[in-house]
Amino acid sequence: MNQSSKVGILAAVSAYGLWGIAPIYFKFLHELAPTEILLHRIIWSFVLLLGLVFILKRHGRMISVLKDKKKLSAMLVASALLSVNWLLFIWAIANDKLLDASLGYYINPLVNVMLAMVFLGERLRGLQIFAVVIACVAVLTEIIHFGQLPWLAIALAATFGFYGLVKKRLQLDAISSLCLESGLMVPVALVYLIFIDSTSWTHFFELSWDVEMLILGLGIVTTVPLLCFNAAAKRISLISLGMIQYLGPTLMFGLAVALYNEPFEANKMMTFGLIWLALGVFSYDAFLNYKKIKMQRAIDNALNQQTS
Repeated sequence: MNQSSKVGILAAVSAYGLWGIAPIYFKFLHELAPTEILLHRIIWSFVLLLGLVFILKRHGRMISVLKDKKKLSAMLVASALLSVNWLLFIWAIANDKLLDASLGYYINPLVNVMLAMVFLGERLRGLQIFAVVIACVAVLTEIIHFGQLPWLAIALAATFGFYGLVKKRLQLDAISSLCLESGLMVPVALVYLIFIDSTSWTHFFELSWDVEMLILGLGIVTTVPLLCFNAAAKRISLISLGMIQYLGPTLMFGLAVALYNEPFEANKMMTFGLIWLALGVFSYDAFLNYKKIKMQRAIDNALNQQTS
C-alpha cells in the first residue's frame, strides 16, 4: 500500500467516522427544534463553504451551473432532497430514533442499486438481486412484527439515494456542489426564520454562548467530513470506499444501543441481522466484480503490450 492509499483510507475512516458520531453533536442542541437546527445548519454551512469555494477558486464552476437552466433545475431538486434528508436525520436524533436512522443508512447502498436499475437502466447481477430480496424480507419483518412500515429508515435511504441519483448527472465537485445546494436553500431558510418563525432567529441571541458556538459550528460539522470524503475518493478505489461507508451507520448503531439506551429487542435484531446479511452479500459481489474488472484490465494491458 503506497502513501497515497494510506492517506485515502485515513481520510475515508475520518469522513465516515465523523458522520457516524455526528449525533453526539446534535444531541447537545436539544434546546432547539429540529427545524431550527436545520435552518442554522443550512446558513452556516453555506457561509463556510462559500469561503472555501473562493479560496480554492472554484466559483467559476458554480456560475456556469447557475447559467444552465437544466443543471440549475437539477440542483434545486438536489437541494430539496438534501434538506429533507437533513431534517429527518435531525428529527430522528431529537426523538431517540437513532436506530432507525442507522438502519436507513445501512440500506442506502441497496436503494442506490435499485435506483440505478430503474432510472439508469443498469442490470443487477445475481448476488445483487439476492441482497435486495433479503433487504425486502427485513422490511417485511418490521411490518409483520411492529405493524408498521419503517418509514424513517426508508425515507432517509430514499432521499439520500435520489439525491445521489440527481448529483450523478451533474459534473461538479462536492464542495462547489454542496455550496450551491445550501446556497439555494438559504433564501428559504431566511424567509422562514424572519417571517414565518421569527422566534427561532431571536431565540439564537437568547441562548448561552456555548450553545451559540455549537450552532455556528454546524458549518464545520457539515464541511469537514465532506473534505475528508473528497480526499478519500481521489486516492482509493470505490470498493474500498464502499466497505468503509458502513462505519457511519455502525457507529450510529453503537451510540443508539450503548450510549442512548434505545430499545434493541429481538424483532429489531432480526431486522438488522437480515440487513447485515444483505450487505455482506452485496459487498462480496462488489469484491468479486472488482477482481473481475481488475483481471480483465490486466489481460487487456498484456495484449496491448504484445501488439505494440
